[in-house]
Amino acid sequence: MHRLWLIFAQTATVVLAIFFVISTMRPDLLPWRPRGEIVTVKETAAPLVSAERPNSYAQAAEIAVPSVVNIFTSKEINAPTFPPLLNDPALRKFFGEQFESSKPRRTSSLGSGVIVSTNGYILTNHHVIEAANEVEVALVDGRKAKARLIGSDPETDLAVLKVNLKDLPAITFGQSQQVKVGDVVLAIGNPFGVGQSVTMGIVGAVGRSRVGINTFEDFIQTDAAINPGNSGGALTDTSGNLIGVNTAIYSRSGGSLGIGFAIPVHTAKQIMEQIIHTGSVIRGWLGVSMQDMTQDLAESLGLDRAVGSLIASVFKDGPADKAGIKPGDVLIGVEDKSFKSTSELLNMVAALPPGGTVKITVIRDRQEVSMPVKVGVRPKQK
Repeated sequence: MHRLWLIFAQTATVVLAIFFVISTMRPDLLPWRPRGEIVTVKETAAPLVSAERPNSYAQAAEIAVPSVVNIFTSKEINAPTFPPLLNDPALRKFFGEQFESSKPRRTSSLGSGVIVSTNGYILTNHHVIEAANEVEVALVDGRKAKARLIGSDPETDLAVLKVNLKDLPAITFGQSQQVKVGDVVLAIGNPFGVGQSVTMGIVGAVGRSRVGINTFEDFIQTDAAINPGNSGGALTDTSGNLIGVNTAIYSRSGGSLGIGFAIPVHTAKQIMEQIIHTGSVIRGWLGVSMQDMTQDLAESLGLDRAVGSLIASVFKDGPADKAGIKPGDVLIGVEDKSFKSTSELLNMVAALPPGGTVKITVIRDRQEVSMPVKVGVRPKQK
């Protein structure tokens, strides 16, 4: 009897051992599945920190993100107030505005900016800080500081701020004049106030003008998502170098539709340097209003093809008026340099040093006429 019990115990032990091995190593051989089904997944080895990631822009983001700041502004506006009884629109319409009064109310908005120097200068958009009473800047590392407005230029929608902080991570300027259509770019900013974000896209066009956003336009167009709050943020290349300042989007809903515009950094740098040195921007001015030539206009003037810009009017006693330029002249060259559009001509004239004399070439009565014009100072935009 004892021997039989020993054989049974040994057999049971062997069977249980076999069952344990099969259920662990090959559960699919069992006639039933265990309650906790084992799922086998394939997993790649974790990449080394120093390993290159050919399809990633993480390194560019790590370089550029610390240089992009969040900008918080606040301003006081006078909002109309009514007595409680006149909150009803019908009663308000009956009594009119005789009981209306105004009460200061503080509003806030947000945007982005780019640290361009270690001594505290920050580049952003004019519309981000326009009419603001207070401007606060927040860095990625958690530091916050009040910012002082150095100056702004509404005609290019650029502004320069300054903060008193040490060890600021200034961004490196790239070569925006070498940007090509199809280049990959990164847009960095604070969209909708959700926090620092990076989006990726390509350059859709360069030298984009006649958009109707600014007086002087020479935009880089991109499909990298630019949303409210991104204004004033950085557009960088894949090395993390600044090539543009995000400014506006084309949208019917307020959100990104894949058409965003950035001011090239070579333009922004020129404006920034003038603002830092003088507090404002001084541009050349001829004292004329111009419009693009069309084929119909060219034919009406007896020209073979549409070339140059038609001078629609001349400001009295302005530089062009004193030089003898007349409405109806077709301006075709400045210092023997041609141009493709009125927008390009506007930028060309703005770059002329006020006080200097330049040669202006026009077509008058189908004849080319050149005359010297003393460049004036462009009046400030109100």
